[in-house]
Amino acid sequence: MKFTSIVVLASFLVLLPAQPQGKITTVQTVLRSVSDSPPEDAIKRLLVAQTQAWNRGDLEAFMNGYWRSPDLTFFSGASVANGWQAALQRYQRRYQGTGKEMGHLEFQDLNIDVLSPDAAFVRGKWELTMAGGKTPHGLFTLILKNTQNGWHIVHDHTSSADEK
Repeated sequence: MKFTSIVVLASFLVLLPAQPQGKITTVQTVLRSVSDSPPEDAIKRLLVAQTQAWNRGDLEAFMNGYWRSPDLTFFSGASVANGWQAALQRYQRRYQGTGKEMGHLEFQDLNIDVLSPDAAFVRGKWELTMAGGKTPHGLFTLILKNTQNGWHIVHDHTSSADEK
């Protein structure tokens, strides 16, 4: 731990003079650049954390992957949920209401396209395995933003395929 602190401090001191005039480098910025993994890895970790939360029935933790903002948008079928709270309520009605179940969630065929250091576009497939053996499934498109608190989904467009 002591060695890591020295390396980070040394990196800070080396990078500080190299900054363009007028740009301020903070310790937080340096620590973030040293400790952050590639965006693709961070986004995969977010999606894995979401599936783990879903599969233990924890919608609040699942929703931690979404931008906690009234500007979040969620499109599914012909419905639009505007805002984090509306998206959570939609999930609760659909998967935790009376007689409903969440099933086991899997994401497949993920295609992560990092558009900039602060924006990414993700496409993939989702599938739920329900207790009775049904497997609702479909496609999703996500837009993610790298915020001060890490990567978050700011737009989700999810579609369901017809049952076979």
